[in-house]
Amino acid sequence: MSDAVSDDNSTVVLTDVTLATMVAGGQPYGLIEDGVLAISGDRIAYAGTAADLPSRMQSWPSESQHGMLATPALVDCHTHMVYGGNRAREFELRLLGASYEEIAKAGGGILSTVSATRAASEDDLLDAALPRIDSFIDEGAGTVEIKSGYGLDLETELKMLRVARRIGRERPVRIETSFLAAHAIPPEYKGNADGYIDWIVREILPAAASEGLVDAVDAFCETIAFNPIQVATLFDAAVKLGLKVKLHAEQLSNMGGTALAAGYKALSADHLEYLDEQGVEAMAANGTVAVLLPGAFYTLRETKFPPLDLLRQAGVPIAVATDCNPGSSPMFSPLLAVNMACTLFRMTPEEALAGITREGARALGCLDEVGTLEVGKRADIAIWDVETPAELAYRFGINPLARRIFGGNV
Repeated sequence: MSDAVSDDNSTVVLTDVTLATMVAGGQPYGLIEDGVLAISGDRIAYAGTAADLPSRMQSWPSESQHGMLATPALVDCHTHMVYGGNRAREFELRLLGASYEEIAKAGGGILSTVSATRAASEDDLLDAALPRIDSFIDEGAGTVEIKSGYGLDLETELKMLRVARRIGRERPVRIETSFLAAHAIPPEYKGNADGYIDWIVREILPAAASEGLVDAVDAFCETIAFNPIQVATLFDAAVKLGLKVKLHAEQLSNMGGTALAAGYKALSADHLEYLDEQGVEAMAANGTVAVLLPGAFYTLRETKFPPLDLLRQAGVPIAVATDCNPGSSPMFSPLLAVNMACTLFRMTPEEALAGITREGARALGCLDEVGTLEVGKRADIAIWDVETPAELAYRFGINPLARRIFGGNV
């Protein structure tokens, strides 16, 4: 029998497998020992114990997973994977004492990547991005969000988003796009952030939306980027276009961006090191997911921790992501993000794994399709050569992925 389903009419039963379904409310990890997964076409037809496998599926072709662990394919809900150049020199400067803000104000940071990205062709950007996405696929990712935001002009923002869409056609991975033209103030609008936001609203966002390139609208609410009033102007335009919103918020200071985003029922607010109780309460009231990004915390050597206990107490869903980008989180390993979430932020292994499966999907608005092993969901599955789910958080520098099934196909 082949490794997995080969077409939409195929069926297979995966036997002798432990299921970490990541369904909330039951056993830790939604764990099912002596499990069975039945796949029909690109969907999960059954996820449960071998004893309860429906009789009609008992005659389907089957293959043993030899006691390995199955989880949902990983969901990375926050990356900046399409860009030109690199910022290794800034890494050196930070180690010599320069701060993130100092580098940005001197023309480095995001703007240095903007220059390289503007100069790159669409094919150049795709060629650079494919090895990055391959590293995610190799570690079991099935869904990855990709932001624009290194163009800051009409042509390059659209170019980045087109590349993100092309990645989803070139590789077996689901791509969700976020429009992030409000990432920094471009040189052409230095000292005129209001004018740049107006240009985004009038020209860039409508053009990107009309091409079907935008799944959500994002912004960077920070002292070195955009204030809450400017973000609200952008979000109002997004809502008029029927688009969901999300926000980089409270990373370097507390500007109230999270509460603002939650007021728009944002999918997520991300970073959150300086988040306060008012922001947490707003997230809880509006169903906004907290996305924690330990890679940026680590790379920038931050000391202010996101308020994990407040988020837990309020019942705010917590996602984990790599924040893969050339400056503050040059990380291409979702498994390392899981480990860092535990070691740096003191999340439990179960919270961290849920954060990069179920809650990552929730943060992208696609939990109805992916993120848990449940009947009717896409058969996006990772099979790991481990005995317990905690091993996925425990080790780093080794990849225990045995196979990845995407839409029913290896």
